[in-house]
This record gives sequence, structure tokens and C-alpha cells, in this order.
Amino acid sequence: MSILALLSEPATWAALATLIVLEVVLGIDNLIFISILSNKLPPEQQVKARRLGIGLALVLRLLLLSMIAWIAGLTAPVFDLGIQGAVGATGAPSFETAFSWRDLILIAGGLFLLWKATKEIHHSMDPHESGEPLDKKGKTALSFGSAIAQILALDMVFSIDSILTAIGMTDDLPVMVIAVIVAVTVMMLAATPLANFIEQNPTVVMLALGFLLMIGAVLIADGFGVHVPKGYIYAAMAFSAGVETLNILARKRRERREAAAATRH
Repeated sequence: MSILALLSEPATWAALATLIVLEVVLGIDNLIFISILSNKLPPEQQVKARRLGIGLALVLRLLLLSMIAWIAGLTAPVFDLGIQGAVGATGAPSFETAFSWRDLILIAGGLFLLWKATKEIHHSMDPHESGEPLDKKGKTALSFGSAIAQILALDMVFSIDSILTAIGMTDDLPVMVIAVIVAVTVMMLAATPLANFIEQNPTVVMLALGFLLMIGAVLIADGFGVHVPKGYIYAAMAFSAGVETLNILARKRRERREAAAATRH
């Protein structure tokens, strides 16, 4: 079926709109990680790192879409530990003992996120004891190559999760390609404003690192067959972000009142 004929069907537009929303939401995790890493680079390299990181995410997603049969095969078990898992309330094992390549990739990505977020939290709390070079602002410095390598590693994990979601939503390749391109374009547009917001509000950095810890734990759980509904995760993230926004607004109002009082005196 041609693309024009496909797009003339209302069901296709509904699937496309739903998939775009899902891909944008799934891209938030990727975007937070890219923003945190790029902010550790010198100012003149930050925008370049974000664009390159998000560009690599698009390339990986389109490349994986061209290998749909291989991607679908990643869900087939490659080995089984043969361990009898604990039985849940439904009578089914509470975790899987057969692992696919997708499971192993998610577990590896989750462990990497836990390690990276924990390391960044330690550096934020006491950067002088991290043993790593610091920039002029006292933050841990990072080389451009190291930042891109870490972004690329997480791009692969998030891209596989993204494409498997797309495959589960529709069988139409053009719809998947359009949804991925639109979602990555939104990421590209939102990258610098998000990174600037995180940079200007230090408390948001800790919140974002907390998000990465939670996402890492969810990836590991998913790899072990414990499926946590993504809606719960993003609802918790939205609630936390809302509370932090109120704290920022309250802090700015307090600073304005203090500045006005100092001017009067």
C-alpha cells in the first residue's frame, strides 16, 4: 500500500498520533540523560553534543526500523537459568528466568544508568572528593568524546525500547518512521531549553538524577520480566517536577521580596 493511500485511512492517523505521543514520552528519559551530560562540557561544546547525541538517536532508530525482523527476534529467549521463581498472586512466576537479548540489553542499560546517576549524585554532593578534574565552576569536567560515547550507549538502549514499542503499536513501517522523526525533532527542539533550565536551577539536577535512578531500576525490572506500567513512572515524574516547579517559583518570589526590601533600606 502506498504512503498516500495509507495516510488516507483514519485508523492510520489515530495510530500515528498515539505513537508520536508514546515516542515523545519515551524520549524524555533519553533527553534528561543527554542534558545532564552535555551540561558537564565546556559551553562552546554543549549544543554540539546535544545535537550530535540526538542525531545519533535518530540514526539508530531509523537503522533499527530497517531491521524490524532482527529487532523482533531480540525478544526470543537465548538462555534459561532454570530457576523456579517465586509464585505471584496469579499463580505465575513473579519474575522470568528465560532471558532474551532485549532483556539483557535493558538490564545492562539499567545498571549503567544506576551507576552513572549514583556517581553524578556523589559528585554533586562532594565534587572535590570525586578524584576527577573539575571545571571553573567546581563541577566535574567531562571530555567531548566521553560524553558522546556515553550518550551513544544509552541511545542504543532507549532506541531498542522505542522501536519495540512502535512495532507493538502498528505494522506500517511508514507510520513508524514518521512517528520516530517527529519525536526526535521534538527532542531536538526541547534539548537546549531543558538543559538551560537544569543548569540554571541546581536543585533540578538532583531531581533529574533521581529520575535516572528510577528509570534504571525500571529497566532492570523489565529485563527480569517484572513489567512496571510506564504510566505510573511518568505520573510520579510529573508530580515531582510539579512540586519542584512550585519550590522554584516560591524561591524566586522570596528572592524578589528580599531584593526589594534591601533596595528600600
